[in-house]
Order: sequence, then structure tokens, then C-alpha cells
Amino acid sequence: MRKRIVLWGTGVVGSMVLAEILRHPRFELVGVGVSNPDKVGRDAGDLCGAPKTGVLATDSVDELIALRPDAVVHYGPTAQFADENIRVISAFLRAGIDVCSTAMTPWVWPAMDKTPDVWRDPITAACAEGGASCFTTGIDPGFANDLFPMTLMGLCGEVTSVRASELLDYTEYEGDYEFEMGIGHPPEFQALLEYPDVLIMAWGPTVPMIAAAAGIELDDITTTWEKWVTPEDRPTAKGMVKAGTVAAIRFTINGVYQGREVITLEHVNRIGADAAPDWPAGHRDDVYRVDIVGSPSISQETQFRFTDGSGRTPAVAGCLATGMRALNAVPAVNQLPPGWVSALDLPLIPGVGTIR
Repeated sequence: MRKRIVLWGTGVVGSMVLAEILRHPRFELVGVGVSNPDKVGRDAGDLCGAPKTGVLATDSVDELIALRPDAVVHYGPTAQFADENIRVISAFLRAGIDVCSTAMTPWVWPAMDKTPDVWRDPITAACAEGGASCFTTGIDPGFANDLFPMTLMGLCGEVTSVRASELLDYTEYEGDYEFEMGIGHPPEFQALLEYPDVLIMAWGPTVPMIAAAAGIELDDITTTWEKWVTPEDRPTAKGMVKAGTVAAIRFTINGVYQGREVITLEHVNRIGADAAPDWPAGHRDDVYRVDIVGSPSISQETQFRFTDGSGRTPAVAGCLATGMRALNAVPAVNQLPPGWVSALDLPLIPGVGTIR
């Protein structure tokens, strides 16, 4: 059976997933939700570079609820716009419509104590009222930082430590990183994610998730933050990163158990592959890496690439993978009891209908 899908949000991720839905044998697009008034009334095909579909974008949640889809795949903004995300998602949930989303990364593991109650309680109530389920995924954090390491840990007899790393060159990346990470700012500028509580809440939920999966309770969660200042100007897709400003950042979020760091989430984001040469790098450029010390020890690197000649960057390929994880999870989420859904609740998602 084809799943009837409403897609909300047609930014970088949503527009790419939209194109995939239109040619997918297991999903039928029945509605598109947008927050940009300039997109209201536009055909879904126009929003993703595909032929016209007859499905017109709307900013009306009520109109989309009336379509009675099997699920909403939600590609809204980050937790910086929490109120809007909660308004939209909770309305669908109260109407009994499951939601699979990439926004609101604290919801990857909603049980984390640093998640504000005002961000968690409305969704809990909406799921209960409508008998619906809410699943959030994403790379920051998401399957590269939870599904991959937890799967590999299942091959071990003992794990001394596990580290999940994002090692990316942001030169061609057009997403937000200046205010959040401080890239392009003087080194004295304190970026939003430098604040430990913000960093843990925004990108750290996979750390206690992995601990829960392993059957332990962490004693503490700590962070580190490092900056690398470029000695020369560095051009990027978003403009010039000037000499004397930050051109690479490295942070870790660390789960401490019995006095030692056992779970680490690490990000190294550079402007140029030669930036911060002493910091970790993959065997190839732009990878997600898992390192397990244990019995046996395991190392795995994952690349996301486009091989269609489009020239789209690895970072954008990772964005598509993020979005497709949410879409492909819809049939499984539809089968789960109402409430919050995490990666630990899902079965294997093999991508039914992808080979055709």
C-alpha cells in the first residue's frame, strides 16, 4: 500500500525529499505545507524542479489535516523556532496524524533532562489526545550519531568507549553556522553552541540515548570547545572568511560513567580541508566516523555523495539522507503505539521501494 504523505517545509532538505516522494512507488504526495508566503499556491513540482503535480502548497495546517494523510514528514526549522514547530506538529498529532521530523533535535531523545518542559509537554499531550506518534531524526544529532554506533555496539562483547564524529568541510555548505558555531567571527566571539547547556540540549541527546541502549545511567555529561583561526582569507559559498577569524571548530559532548568518558559525540567542521591540520580527519574527505574501543574494536567511516553529475556537495547529500530517514520511517511509525518515538523504538528500516 502507498502511504499518503503531507510534506511540511520546502527548504534544502524538504525540497530534495519532495522530489524523491514524487517518483517513489510507496509514497503518494497529497499536500505540501510552507511557512514562506511567497510559496503559497505554488505547485509542488515547481518547488523541487519537477513537472507540475496539481498539488499546491499551503500555509494552512487545517487544510492539510483535512486531507487525512497517513503521516506528515516535517522539515521545519531548528529549535531556534521551537514555538512554530510545536504549533504545527502538535496540531497534526492532536488530529491523530503521525509526524516524522528532522526539526527540534532535542526530541531525538526527549527523555533527556535538559529538554525544557515547555518543549516536551505539548507534544506528549498532543500524542495522547490524538493517539498519534512523533519521531524526530537528523544527522545533528541523528542516525550517524545514534543508529550507526548502537548498531556496531551490538557486534561487541565489551565496549570501553564509543565515539561518533562528524568530520566535514563547510566551504561549499550554505547552512547556518556563523552565529551558531562562530565560524567567520573573531575568536573572542562566543557562539551560541559554545554554551555547554545549549550544546548538550541541541546536539547531545544521542549521548544519553546510547547510554540507555547500553543499560547504564551516566554520572555526567561534559563538553569541550576549540577554535582554529585562519592566517589567510578563505572563500566559501557564503562569502569570505577573513584572516584572523575562526575557520574551524571542534567540539565534543561526553558521557561520563564511573569516572571515565565512555560515549563521545564529536564535530570537526572546517573551512577548507587544510584548516586545523592537527585535528581529526577521515581517511577521505567529509565523513561520519564511528570508533569503538572494545572486544572487538571497530572503526567505520560513512560518506554521503551525489554521483548524478549535479555537483551537489557531500554536506547536501547528508541533508538528503537525513530527510529520507524520516520519510522511510513512516510505515514503521504508523505501526507503533501513540507517543514519542526514538531510534530505539524502530525496527530495521530497509528502504522498501528504493530498488526499482
